[in-house]
Amino acid sequence: MVKPVKGGRSNKISRILSSRTEKWSVEGPNVDMMKRHSGVWDFILDHYFRVEMTGWERLPDKASMLIGIHSGTWLTMDAWTLCAEWWRRYQGERILHGTAHDALMAMPVLGQYFHNVGVIPAKRESVTAAFAAGHDVVIWPGGEVDAMRSWSKRYDVVLGGRTGFIRQAIRSGVPIVPIATVGGHDTVFVLSECRKLAKILRLKKYLRTDIAPLVLGFPFGITLEAFPMHIPYPAKIRTEILEPIEIDTDPEREKDNEYVDKKYKEVESCIQEGVNRLAGRRKGPVFG
Repeated sequence: MVKPVKGGRSNKISRILSSRTEKWSVEGPNVDMMKRHSGVWDFILDHYFRVEMTGWERLPDKASMLIGIHSGTWLTMDAWTLCAEWWRRYQGERILHGTAHDALMAMPVLGQYFHNVGVIPAKRESVTAAFAAGHDVVIWPGGEVDAMRSWSKRYDVVLGGRTGFIRQAIRSGVPIVPIATVGGHDTVFVLSECRKLAKILRLKKYLRTDIAPLVLGFPFGITLEAFPMHIPYPAKIRTEILEPIEIDTDPEREKDNEYVDKKYKEVESCIQEGVNRLAGRRKGPVFG
């Protein structure tokens, strides 16, 4: 839960974010809605983003923690397409929960849609509950620092130094499955992260982000995107499920910083190798 911050306006915003992200469930996607929208998602996956997702045979037969990177500022289509491909493959027989930033979960329309497709807040309580239910969870540790990284860093794996997911895997007794992806960075072009401006605007206090992305997108051209404003370009997205990484589930390991850092670097390195490999197959922006 978001902790209230001292100060009138920021305190009020924090309370709104908290109240709107408290309503989560690990029941999984709304089956009726997913079936109704299947035609739309088939078009998006097969024709708009021309998604290639490989490595399914590497998935463990038990609940797992998927760890990846994502791009596209507020509309991370590489993340959306991963979850949509998962649903299309398993049709609810194996449930995957996406995770999202509080600010996104709190948005009136988008937040409700997140709930309907099984997305849960990226926090300890909800993720623990999902694993306890025997479900898979995909986490993007880099959060907004990753999703809003500039286009010049498009092939850089940014996990933000956030090692909490390793400790979560230890607590929940699940393996980590790294996910590599490229193409999402071309759905909107982040020209600058504008970190100094974000600091001036105090976005860390209001929206829990250090970045105010300056983007080139459709239909508004060059824009400071403080909230979702663009329609994603039809960039080709390639995603690969990589070899699982087993985690020692001895509770004492959670306090072992050396072990946690070692596993963090192993995951980061694995994803970077996968991204480099996928990037080598690209022929240019958007069309991939």
